[in-house]
Amino acid sequence: MSAGVRVRVPASSANLGAGFDALGLALALHDVIEVRPHTSSLTVLVSGEGADDVALDESHLVVRALRAAVEHLGYDPGGLELTCANAIPHARGLGSSAAAIVAGIAAGYGLAGVELTGTAREDALHLAAEFEGHADNVAASLLGGLVLAWGDERTGRFRAARVEPHEDLSPVAIVPAERSATHVTRGLLPEVVPHADAAFAVGRAALAVQAIAERPDLLLPATADTLHQDYREKAWPDTLRVVRELRARGVAAAVSGAGPTVLALTTGSALPRAVDLTGFTVIPVAVDRSGVVVTPLG
Repeated sequence: MSAGVRVRVPASSANLGAGFDALGLALALHDVIEVRPHTSSLTVLVSGEGADDVALDESHLVVRALRAAVEHLGYDPGGLELTCANAIPHARGLGSSAAAIVAGIAAGYGLAGVELTGTAREDALHLAAEFEGHADNVAASLLGGLVLAWGDERTGRFRAARVEPHEDLSPVAIVPAERSATHVTRGLLPEVVPHADAAFAVGRAALAVQAIAERPDLLLPATADTLHQDYREKAWPDTLRVVRELRARGVAAAVSGAGPTVLALTTGSALPRAVDLTGFTVIPVAVDRSGVVVTPLG
């Protein structure tokens, strides 16, 4: 058992084009939490993103995930003192909720004195994915790098495999002020897609793994999508405009997760000046290769 832990957790971008609910990339934009057992009460302090609109009680997502983790481990820390310093934009398609879930679960494991390795890490991934409903974002935040996520139909468990991204990969997040909700944009997707679109998506998702890991010269074709992005255009038309204009100029761009952020996968972070990015904030951000990091507090 621990007197307290500090947890640093990265943002993530899911899908990366056609890899819907399957591919995720960890980004070096981090939320940091500190948590200590605290008699019988709960205190939550939040700074940065979400400071004015997140819950400060047991319904806080980090707290809920932490409680689920310690219950799974058979440990009761009692009250908690939680501080959150948030840098990941909320509701922008950069995995803020997944990061909160992973942070809470990692903190729970840390308080219980359980290292996130081997079977414990696999259990933590499944627990996080159950919270999120899919594993791509949480796996990226947990493991770092590029992840391939899936649900194992034999065991009913979520799984993920990590792949090391190419050293030249330089992601750029193009973040609008507007927010989105995953459940809303998922509602825009059809229940059935043409077979040709599904076949295209399978090929490009497979190519994306090769492009991100070993062949950055293939990033443009690898990030093409026919499976989900166009269906969501009415939710954020300016996002799709930026994606198309960047791609027309040779930049591998895709909607980040549920949007409305655009993720550009470059090898130098430079974007064409001809693309109108009014209303967007451009954030060059490295690949996070470590995933969640838990350190004990003195």
